[in-house]
Amino acid sequence: MSAPEPGPAQRRRLREIWRSAGWPCHDALELELLAAGLLSRHWDEQGRETLRVTDAGVQVMAATLQGNRAARDAHEALVGRVALEMQRAGRVVWRGLALRAPLAADEGATTWATAMPDVFSIRHTTVEDYVEPIVHEVKVRRADLLGDLRQATKRNAYLALSSQCWYVLKAGIGQADEIPPECGVLVAHEAALEVVRPAPRRAMRLPFGAWMSLARGTRPTRRQTGSSTLSAPRNMPRP
Repeated sequence: MSAPEPGPAQRRRLREIWRSAGWPCHDALELELLAAGLLSRHWDEQGRETLRVTDAGVQVMAATLQGNRAARDAHEALVGRVALEMQRAGRVVWRGLALRAPLAADEGATTWATAMPDVFSIRHTTVEDYVEPIVHEVKVRRADLLGDLRQATKRNAYLALSSQCWYVLKAGIGQADEIPPECGVLVAHEAALEVVRPAPRRAMRLPFGAWMSLARGTRPTRRQTGSSTLSAPRNMPRP
């Protein structure tokens, strides 16, 4: 009877044991990894048990690393496409920002959450009321999309800092009706970004703290955002 394919928890435990002294926990995860031949048991001269990752376990870790790198490269490539399109639309663009977002709490109190949008952009204007900040959250894997949709606080932080919030989905990983209605949906095809559902627009003014974060942030150059040969997609939201 063949062992089942190791899941995320098993793969994570393999990495933890690989980086540690190998002291056992004697839990269900270790039992599964031992039964699959991905771990082996060893005893020293004092009879103390430790665990070692087998050659088969090393192969699993290497395959996981390659998959993660490929997903990260695909994610960054799509982030670059979106950032470039926002620049072509005449907007000022940032990537990799960390912004503090005010969120409403019980009894009129305010809590703060850290928002890290993939792409954040504002209109090129000197009138504060016309800035129209936009957040784009990019997803290239379905598992990441489903995990993100469960994080209401993260989404609310994006909404607290933008007049529009968009999910940009690699074609085939999700449907528009899975995305909350307060967000727009863009689908990334090979040749273009398709607007599947426009994002609702809300009037909003950026808090002073956000302006300070933007001032400290470094805007991407054209080389960072992607190739200049990308054709402008139809129906891309304009400022």
